[in-house]
Amino acid sequence: MNPQEPTGIIFDIKHYAIHDGPGIRTTVFLKGCPLACRWCHNPEGIAPEPQLLFRAEACLPDCRRCVAACPNQAITADGRSIRVDTTRCRACGRCAEACPTEALRLVGRRMSVTDVLREIEKDRVFYDESGGGATFSGGEPLAQPAFLTALLDECRRRGIHSVVDTSGYAPSAVVRKIADRTDLFLYDLKALDPDIHRQTTGQDNRLILENLRLLAREGARVMLRVPYIPGVNDDEESLRHLSALLKELRTIREIALLPFHRGADHKYRQLQQDGEPWSGDIPDPQDLVRAKAVLESEGVTVRIGG
Repeated sequence: MNPQEPTGIIFDIKHYAIHDGPGIRTTVFLKGCPLACRWCHNPEGIAPEPQLLFRAEACLPDCRRCVAACPNQAITADGRSIRVDTTRCRACGRCAEACPTEALRLVGRRMSVTDVLREIEKDRVFYDESGGGATFSGGEPLAQPAFLTALLDECRRRGIHSVVDTSGYAPSAVVRKIADRTDLFLYDLKALDPDIHRQTTGQDNRLILENLRLLAREGARVMLRVPYIPGVNDDEESLRHLSALLKELRTIREIALLPFHRGADHKYRQLQQDGEPWSGDIPDPQDLVRAKAVLESEGVTVRIGG
Protein backbone atom coordinates (compact mmCIF):
# COMPACT_ATOMS: atom_id res chain seq x y z
CA MET A 1 0.00 0.00 0.00
CA ASN A 2 1.42 3.37 -1.07
CA PRO A 3 1.85 5.48 2.11
CA GLN A 4 1.04 8.64 0.09
CA GLU A 5 -2.25 7.28 -1.23
CA PRO A 6 -5.53 8.11 0.57
CA THR A 7 -7.00 5.24 2.55
CA GLY A 8 -10.25 4.63 4.38
CA ILE A 9 -12.20 2.05 6.36
CA ILE A 10 -14.48 -0.19 4.27
CA PHE A 11 -16.84 -2.72 5.82
CA ASP A 12 -18.19 -4.40 2.70
CA ILE A 13 -18.04 -4.40 -1.10
CA LYS A 14 -21.10 -5.78 -2.88
CA HIS A 15 -20.72 -6.88 -6.49
CA TYR A 16 -23.57 -7.01 -9.01
CA ALA A 17 -25.82 -4.67 -6.98
CA ILE A 18 -29.05 -3.66 -8.74
CA HIS A 19 -30.75 -1.43 -6.13
CA ASP A 20 -28.06 1.21 -5.56
CA GLY A 21 -28.39 3.33 -8.67
CA PRO A 22 -28.84 2.70 -12.41
CA GLY A 23 -27.69 -0.53 -14.01
CA ILE A 24 -25.49 -3.18 -12.42
CA ARG A 25 -23.19 -1.66 -9.84
CA THR A 26 -20.42 -2.30 -7.35
CA THR A 27 -21.44 -0.87 -3.98
CA VAL A 28 -18.64 0.12 -1.63
CA PHE A 29 -19.68 0.53 2.01
CA LEU A 30 -17.63 3.08 3.98
CA LYS A 31 -17.63 2.68 7.75
CA GLY A 32 -18.79 5.34 10.20
CA CYS A 33 -22.00 7.36 10.40
CA PRO A 34 -22.99 10.44 12.46
CA LEU A 35 -26.59 9.18 12.61
CA ALA A 36 -27.78 6.21 14.63
CA CYS A 37 -31.09 5.39 12.96
CA ARG A 38 -32.99 2.96 15.17
CA TRP A 39 -34.03 0.90 12.14
CA CYS A 40 -30.61 0.91 10.46
CA HIS A 41 -30.15 -2.01 8.04
CA ASN A 42 -26.35 -1.74 8.31
CA PRO A 43 -25.69 -1.30 12.05
CA GLU A 44 -22.16 -2.61 11.57
CA GLY A 45 -21.50 0.54 9.53
CA ILE A 46 -22.30 3.07 12.27
CA ALA A 47 -19.13 2.90 14.36
CA PRO A 48 -16.09 4.25 12.47
CA GLU A 49 -13.66 1.62 13.73
CA PRO A 50 -13.49 -2.10 12.86
CA GLN A 51 -15.74 -4.37 14.95
CA LEU A 52 -16.29 -8.03 15.64
CA LEU A 53 -19.43 -9.89 14.61
CA PHE A 54 -20.22 -13.14 16.43
CA ARG A 55 -22.48 -15.88 14.99
CA ALA A 56 -23.37 -18.07 17.97
CA GLU A 57 -24.86 -20.80 15.79
CA ALA A 58 -21.46 -21.37 14.13
CA CYS A 59 -19.47 -21.52 17.37
CA LEU A 60 -18.01 -24.91 18.36
CA PRO A 61 -18.68 -26.04 21.95
CA ASP A 62 -15.68 -25.53 24.23
CA CYS A 63 -13.39 -24.59 21.31
CA ARG A 64 -11.93 -21.46 22.99
CA ARG A 65 -9.33 -20.84 20.27
CA CYS A 66 -10.46 -17.23 20.13
CA VAL A 67 -9.85 -16.83 23.87
CA ALA A 68 -6.30 -18.11 23.51
CA ALA A 69 -5.63 -15.97 20.42
CA CYS A 70 -6.74 -12.65 21.92
CA PRO A 71 -3.69 -10.63 23.08
CA ASN A 72 -5.85 -8.32 25.22
CA GLN A 73 -7.88 -10.87 27.19
CA ALA A 74 -11.04 -9.34 25.72
CA ILE A 75 -12.92 -12.61 25.13
CA THR A 76 -14.55 -14.91 27.64
CA ALA A 77 -16.25 -18.17 26.65
CA ASP A 78 -18.82 -20.50 28.16
CA GLY A 79 -19.69 -23.46 25.95
CA ARG A 80 -20.93 -22.05 22.63
CA SER A 81 -21.36 -18.57 24.05
CA ILE A 82 -18.64 -15.94 24.06
CA ARG A 83 -18.59 -12.35 25.19
CA VAL A 84 -16.33 -9.61 23.85
CA ASP A 85 -15.28 -6.88 26.26
CA THR A 86 -15.34 -3.85 23.97
CA THR A 87 -13.23 -1.83 26.43
CA ARG A 88 -10.38 -4.31 25.93
CA CYS A 89 -10.92 -5.32 22.29
CA ARG A 90 -8.60 -3.57 19.82
CA ALA A 91 -10.19 -5.20 16.73
CA CYS A 92 -6.86 -6.72 15.72
CA GLY A 93 -8.67 -9.69 14.14
CA ARG A 94 -6.52 -12.42 15.65
CA CYS A 95 -9.54 -14.12 17.19
CA ALA A 96 -11.31 -14.21 13.82
CA GLU A 97 -8.20 -15.65 12.19
CA ALA A 98 -8.09 -18.39 14.82
CA CYS A 99 -11.79 -19.28 14.55
CA PRO A 100 -12.18 -22.52 12.53
CA THR A 101 -15.86 -21.91 11.63
CA GLU A 102 -15.85 -18.14 11.01
CA ALA A 103 -18.19 -17.66 13.96
CA LEU A 104 -16.13 -14.52 14.60
CA ARG A 105 -15.68 -12.04 11.78
CA LEU A 106 -13.89 -8.71 11.75
CA VAL A 107 -15.99 -6.04 10.03
CA GLY A 108 -14.01 -3.10 8.70
CA ARG A 109 -10.59 -2.97 7.06
CA ARG A 110 -8.37 -0.21 5.79
CA MET A 111 -8.14 -0.03 2.01
CA SER A 112 -6.42 2.31 -0.40
CA VAL A 113 -7.99 3.93 -3.45
CA THR A 114 -6.09 1.44 -5.60
CA ASP A 115 -7.45 -1.48 -3.53
CA VAL A 116 -11.05 -0.30 -3.95
CA LEU A 117 -10.74 0.48 -7.66
CA ARG A 118 -9.29 -2.98 -8.21
CA GLU A 119 -12.56 -4.43 -6.86
CA ILE A 120 -14.69 -1.99 -8.86
CA GLU A 121 -12.90 -2.80 -12.10
CA LYS A 122 -13.83 -6.48 -11.74
CA ASP A 123 -17.38 -5.55 -12.76
CA ARG A 124 -16.45 -3.17 -15.57
CA VAL A 125 -18.00 -5.31 -18.32
CA PHE A 126 -21.37 -5.18 -16.55
CA TYR A 127 -21.29 -1.38 -16.34
CA ASP A 128 -20.75 -1.07 -20.07
CA GLU A 129 -23.71 -3.34 -20.85
CA SER A 130 -26.17 -2.02 -18.23
CA GLY A 131 -25.27 1.64 -17.71
CA GLY A 132 -24.04 0.87 -14.22
CA GLY A 133 -21.01 1.90 -12.23
CA ALA A 134 -19.79 2.36 -8.65
CA THR A 135 -21.92 3.38 -5.68
CA PHE A 136 -20.40 4.64 -2.43
CA SER A 137 -22.62 3.93 0.54
CA GLY A 138 -22.25 3.26 4.24
CA GLY A 139 -22.42 4.05 7.03
CA GLU A 140 -22.09 7.56 5.73
CA PRO A 141 -19.57 8.01 2.91
CA LEU A 142 -19.37 11.78 3.53
CA ALA A 143 -17.88 10.97 6.96
CA GLN A 144 -14.63 10.03 5.13
CA PRO A 145 -14.50 13.05 2.77
CA ALA A 146 -10.85 12.89 1.66
CA PHE A 147 -11.06 9.19 0.87
CA LEU A 148 -14.40 9.58 -0.91
CA THR A 149 -13.09 12.52 -2.95
CA ALA A 150 -10.10 10.49 -4.11
CA LEU A 151 -12.33 7.53 -5.02
CA LEU A 152 -14.68 9.72 -7.06
CA ASP A 153 -11.79 11.45 -8.83
CA GLU A 154 -10.35 8.09 -9.83
CA CYS A 155 -13.74 6.84 -11.04
CA ARG A 156 -14.13 9.93 -13.19
CA ARG A 157 -10.61 9.53 -14.56
CA ARG A 158 -11.48 5.96 -15.61
CA GLY A 159 -14.89 6.87 -17.02
CA ILE A 160 -16.86 4.97 -14.36
CA HIS A 161 -20.31 6.33 -13.47
CA SER A 162 -20.45 7.19 -9.74
CA VAL A 163 -23.25 7.41 -7.18
CA VAL A 164 -23.07 8.62 -3.58
CA ASP A 165 -25.70 7.23 -1.18
CA THR A 166 -25.87 9.70 1.72
CA SER A 167 -27.97 10.98 4.59
CA GLY A 168 -26.76 14.49 3.78
CA TYR A 169 -25.51 15.01 7.33
CA ALA A 170 -22.15 16.64 6.59
CA PRO A 171 -20.66 20.14 6.35
CA SER A 172 -22.04 21.98 3.33
CA ALA A 173 -18.50 22.53 2.01
CA VAL A 174 -18.06 18.75 1.85
CA VAL A 175 -21.38 18.32 0.05
CA ARG A 176 -20.40 20.94 -2.55
CA LYS A 177 -17.03 19.31 -3.12
CA ILE A 178 -18.59 15.89 -3.61
CA ALA A 179 -21.34 17.30 -5.85
CA ASP A 180 -18.66 18.43 -8.31
CA ARG A 181 -17.40 14.86 -8.57
CA THR A 182 -20.39 12.51 -8.55
CA ASP A 183 -22.98 11.74 -11.21
CA LEU A 184 -25.92 11.05 -8.88
CA PHE A 185 -26.87 11.38 -5.21
CA LEU A 186 -29.15 8.86 -3.54
CA TYR A 187 -30.28 11.17 -0.73
CA ASP A 188 -31.83 9.37 2.25
CA LEU A 189 -34.45 11.53 3.97
CA LYS A 190 -35.58 9.89 7.19
CA ALA A 191 -38.18 12.26 8.64
CA LEU A 192 -39.18 15.90 8.13
CA ASP A 193 -40.37 16.50 11.68
CA PRO A 194 -37.21 17.67 13.54
CA ASP A 195 -38.26 16.16 16.86
CA ILE A 196 -39.03 12.76 15.36
CA HIS A 197 -35.79 12.89 13.40
CA ARG A 198 -33.80 13.65 16.55
CA GLN A 199 -35.55 10.94 18.56
CA THR A 200 -35.03 8.22 15.97
CA THR A 201 -31.63 9.10 14.49
CA GLY A 202 -29.88 11.01 17.29
CA GLN A 203 -29.45 14.16 15.17
CA ASP A 204 -31.47 17.16 14.06
CA ASN A 205 -32.43 17.32 10.38
CA ARG A 206 -31.71 21.03 9.78
CA LEU A 207 -28.33 20.44 8.13
CA ILE A 208 -29.74 17.59 6.05
CA LEU A 209 -32.50 19.81 4.64
CA GLU A 210 -30.09 22.70 4.06
CA ASN A 211 -27.80 20.45 2.04
CA LEU A 212 -30.71 19.02 0.07
CA ARG A 213 -31.82 22.53 -0.89
CA LEU A 214 -28.23 23.40 -1.78
CA LEU A 215 -28.02 20.47 -4.20
CA ALA A 216 -31.38 21.38 -5.73
CA ARG A 217 -30.28 25.00 -6.28
CA GLU A 218 -27.04 23.91 -7.92
CA GLY A 219 -28.77 21.47 -10.23
CA ALA A 220 -27.18 18.27 -8.92
CA ARG A 221 -28.92 15.08 -9.96
CA VAL A 222 -30.63 13.74 -6.83
CA MET A 223 -32.96 10.85 -6.17
CA LEU A 224 -34.68 11.13 -2.79
CA ARG A 225 -34.87 7.87 -0.88
CA VAL A 226 -37.30 7.74 2.03
CA PRO A 227 -37.17 4.78 4.42
CA TYR A 228 -40.89 4.14 4.93
CA ILE A 229 -41.24 3.43 8.65
CA PRO A 230 -44.66 2.86 10.26
CA GLY A 231 -45.06 5.15 13.25
CA VAL A 232 -42.28 7.47 12.06
CA ASN A 233 -43.12 8.94 8.66
CA ASP A 234 -46.13 7.06 7.24
CA ASP A 235 -48.90 9.35 8.54
CA GLU A 236 -50.88 11.85 6.47
CA GLU A 237 -49.07 14.85 7.92
CA SER A 238 -45.66 13.42 7.04
CA LEU A 239 -46.80 12.76 3.48
CA ARG A 240 -48.16 16.31 3.16
CA HIS A 241 -44.86 17.74 4.38
CA LEU A 242 -42.94 15.57 1.94
CA SER A 243 -45.25 16.63 -0.90
CA ALA A 244 -44.67 20.29 0.00
CA LEU A 245 -40.91 19.74 -0.01
CA LEU A 246 -41.06 18.11 -3.44
CA LYS A 247 -43.05 21.08 -4.72
CA GLU A 248 -40.31 23.39 -3.42
CA LEU A 249 -37.45 21.32 -4.84
CA ARG A 250 -38.46 21.63 -8.46
CA THR A 251 -35.27 20.10 -9.84
CA ILE A 252 -35.63 16.87 -7.82
CA ARG A 253 -38.19 14.68 -9.59
CA GLU A 254 -37.31 11.15 -8.48
CA ILE A 255 -38.17 9.48 -5.18
CA ALA A 256 -37.94 5.92 -3.87
CA LEU A 257 -39.93 4.65 -0.90
CA LEU A 258 -37.90 2.01 0.93
CA PRO A 259 -40.17 -0.22 3.04
CA PHE A 260 -38.77 -1.15 6.44
CA HIS A 261 -37.88 -4.83 6.75
CA ARG A 262 -36.26 -7.06 9.36
CA GLY A 263 -33.36 -8.31 7.28
CA ALA A 264 -30.79 -6.82 9.66
CA ASP A 265 -32.13 -8.15 12.98
CA HIS A 266 -29.43 -10.82 13.12
CA LYS A 267 -26.69 -8.19 12.81
CA TYR A 268 -27.73 -6.52 16.06
CA ARG A 269 -27.37 -9.85 17.85
CA GLN A 270 -24.00 -10.51 16.22
CA LEU A 271 -22.62 -7.11 17.28
CA GLN A 272 -23.29 -7.93 20.96
CA GLN A 273 -23.99 -4.27 21.73
CA ASP A 274 -26.58 -2.57 23.88
CA GLY A 275 -29.78 -1.79 22.04
CA GLU A 276 -32.28 -3.87 20.13
CA PRO A 277 -33.49 -3.97 16.54
CA TRP A 278 -36.34 -1.62 15.68
CA SER A 279 -39.55 -3.18 16.98
CA GLY A 280 -41.95 -1.35 14.66
CA ASP A 281 -44.31 -2.96 12.18
CA ILE A 282 -43.59 -3.93 8.60
CA PRO A 283 -45.40 -1.51 6.23
CA ASP A 284 -48.73 -2.60 4.79
CA PRO A 285 -48.38 -2.86 0.98
CA GLN A 286 -51.61 -0.95 0.48
CA ASP A 287 -50.29 1.93 2.59
CA LEU A 288 -47.24 2.09 0.33
CA VAL A 289 -49.46 2.26 -2.75
CA ARG A 290 -51.45 5.09 -1.15
CA ALA A 291 -48.28 7.02 -0.26
CA LYS A 292 -46.97 6.53 -3.80
CA ALA A 293 -50.17 8.02 -5.25
CA VAL A 294 -50.00 11.05 -2.93
CA LEU A 295 -46.43 11.83 -3.96
CA GLU A 296 -47.04 11.20 -7.65
CA SER A 297 -49.70 13.91 -7.55
CA GLU A 298 -46.76 16.36 -7.31
CA GLY A 299 -45.54 15.22 -10.72
CA VAL A 300 -42.57 13.20 -9.53
CA THR A 301 -41.52 9.68 -10.44
CA VAL A 302 -42.05 7.39 -7.45
CA ARG A 303 -40.99 3.80 -7.06
CA ILE A 304 -41.31 1.39 -4.17
CA GLY A 305 -38.02 -0.20 -3.17
CA GLY A 306 -34.51 0.21 -4.54
